[in-house]
Amino acid sequence: MFYSPAQAAEKTGFSIDTLRYYEKIGLLDRIDRTAAGRRRFSSDDVGFLGVLRCLRDTGMPIAEMQRYAELARGGAETVGERVAVLETHDERIDRQIETLRAQQQHLRDKIRYYRDSFDVE
Repeated sequence: MFYSPAQAAEKTGFSIDTLRYYEKIGLLDRIDRTAAGRRRFSSDDVGFLGVLRCLRDTGMPIAEMQRYAELARGGAETVGERVAVLETHDERIDRQIETLRAQQQHLRDKIRYYRDSFDVE
């Protein structure tokens, strides 16, 4: 099954401009084209875009996403390296979550202070 750029954008949440950019910088490789030269995305492309969406939404820098994409194109022999990239990113996410939880608690303490001190609902 193939998807037009608009359909791929809708399925992945990326804009069409982002899809073009990701192709230009090598995150997407070998996007099929129609006889008229229009891009069309395979189900595998859309699936990989789902991985990229997750990586981007969790703050992975583009350079690391490019490294991951390069490794993914390397086949089974790069699985260990891909796991290492993902584990490193996962650890970074854990640290971000810890920081956010601490900051959230700080905010909650401040809210409680205002409510208690100034009789705010």
